[in-house]
Amino acid sequence: MRAASLKEIKTTLENLPPKELLSLCLKLSKFKKENKELVTYLLFEEQDEESYIASVKSEIDLAFESLNLVSIYIAKKNIRRIIRIANRYIKYSEKESTLVTLLIYVCNKINESGLELNKSQALTNIYASLVKKINIAISSMHEDLQYDYKKEVELL
Repeated sequence: MRAASLKEIKTTLENLPPKELLSLCLKLSKFKKENKELVTYLLFEEQDEESYIASVKSEIDLAFESLNLVSIYIAKKNIRRIIRIANRYIKYSEKESTLVTLLIYVCNKINESGLELNKSQALTNIYASLVKKINIAISSMHEDLQYDYKKEVELL
């Protein structure tokens, strides 16, 4: 089956009656957890970005509580899982400030965890790529925000 282009989907959706559009949206949200999370964000949390960031931070905190510090290999896998969680929620928001705030939070949590980054080249690379991603996002922001966020990045 060939997937339709975005333009074709858009024109078809514009011509659908509201009840059919509602049923399609509900059907779409049933099939994947990610779709349901996106619809939840768009309907309930998009207006209050601060509380959204706070809820994502609490989920990241829960993930860091289960971080295994005994084995570097398992710790690396756990860090990657946490970053995937953060990236999933960042993708819903599409705001640069949310991206920077959450990734700085993850970096701070990695530093607070007591995990020795210099013992593993993979962990060092993961951390460096996070900082690089933060710096790229900061460079596209307004100058005032850049200044504030660059101060936070320097502390990392």
